[in-house]
Amino acid sequence: MSGYSVFAQYYDELTRNVRYAERAEYFLALLKRLEHAPGLTLDLACGTGSLTLELFCRGVDIYGVDASVAMLSQAREKCMNVGADILFLCQKMQSIDLYGTVDTVICSLDSINHLKDEQEVQQVFSKVSFFMNPGGVFLFDLNTLYKHEMVLGNNVFVYDMENVYCVWQNHYVPASARVDIHLDFFERNGKLYSRSSEHFSERTYPLEKISACLEKAGFSSISIFDEMSFESPKNDSQRVVFAAEKKR
Repeated sequence: MSGYSVFAQYYDELTRNVRYAERAEYFLALLKRLEHAPGLTLDLACGTGSLTLELFCRGVDIYGVDASVAMLSQAREKCMNVGADILFLCQKMQSIDLYGTVDTVICSLDSINHLKDEQEVQQVFSKVSFFMNPGGVFLFDLNTLYKHEMVLGNNVFVYDMENVYCVWQNHYVPASARVDIHLDFFERNGKLYSRSSEHFSERTYPLEKISACLEKAGFSSISIFDEMSFESPKNDSQRVVFAAEKKR
C-alpha cells in the first residue's frame, strides 16, 4: 500500500459522506450495549484522525496509530486547530508496539481490508490481543464480498471537487476477492493541472475466517452486525462490524 502522500491531502474531502459524528455515536452505543466502558482506547489505522477527534470530544481517553506519516500530519493539524491534545503514533498495524495495554481498540473504514492476506490479518489480531487488557473489546469493520463484487467491482468513479479532480478506477480480482484501486488526482494550478497518482488494494474475507482468526488470537464472544446497526448482516450488506472480547 502506498504512503498516501497525495491521497492524505484530499482524504477528508473524498470521505465527506462518512458522517464521523454518527459513527462515533454508534461505536459508543455498541460499547454500551456490550456493557463495556471504553477506558483507554486505541484508534487503529486512524487515518486523518476524524473519528479519533469525534470520540475524544465525547470524553473518550483515546490515541491514534497509523502507518502513513502524511495521514498523521493531517490528523495532528486537525486536532491542533481545535485545541485537542491527542497522541498519534506512526506504526503499521501488523507490528504495533504500544507503551502499555489498552481497554478498547477501534479500527474503522475498511482498514482490515487493506491487509494483503490472511496471515497479515492474523498478525494484526494477535498484536491487538497482546496489547489489550483481559475483558477488553475490539471493534472493527470490514467490507463484504458483496461490496467488492457489486459496488466497487471494475467501476470508475469521478469526483469533481473545488481544488482537485479525482478519477478513481477499480479492478476486481475474483480469485482473491481483491480490488486494485488506482487514483489519479488533477490539482488545479492556475490555468493548468498537475497530475499525481496513488495505488493500493483492498481484499475481503469470509466472515467465518475472520472469526477464526479472532479466536486464534485469544478473542471470544464474537458478534457481527450490519454497518451502523445492531442487526445481523444481510446478503447485500456492504460493510459489517465485528465486536470481540479479549478472553479474561
